[in-house]
Amino acid sequence: MAVQSCVDVRNEWDIVSARQLGRDLAKDLGFSSVDQARITTAISELARNIYLYAGNGRICIEPIEEGNRRGLRIVANDTGPGIQDIRKVMEDGYTTSGGLGAGLPGVKRLMDEFAIQSTVDVGTEIYITKWLR
Repeated sequence: MAVQSCVDVRNEWDIVSARQLGRDLAKDLGFSSVDQARITTAISELARNIYLYAGNGRICIEPIEEGNRRGLRIVANDTGPGIQDIRKVMEDGYTTSGGLGAGLPGVKRLMDEFAIQSTVDVGTEIYITKWLR
């Protein structure tokens, strides 16, 4: 499989770059247009969170294989303030930015796998995976 590709997220244009990278890789792997949109939306949300809450970070995307399954794994990480209460941010409707609050719960619903690790004053790392159907 191909090597992972990364986008450093420091400004709004980097969010666009991360989205486009995700869409291109999803298309190359053969994801449907619906799943391409899901992947792109999830990446956009993660990159926007990095930009809004951490100031900078990175989105890395890599094709993966497990047995006879193929998919995309996306890792979003930052060295920002971390998340004090992961349970709370995973509640639908919770927002600190005045947005709709779809955020991380929405990302989890869009993808097949979701994991989050966060330490206050250290940063956050989120792993998401979408498998080809």
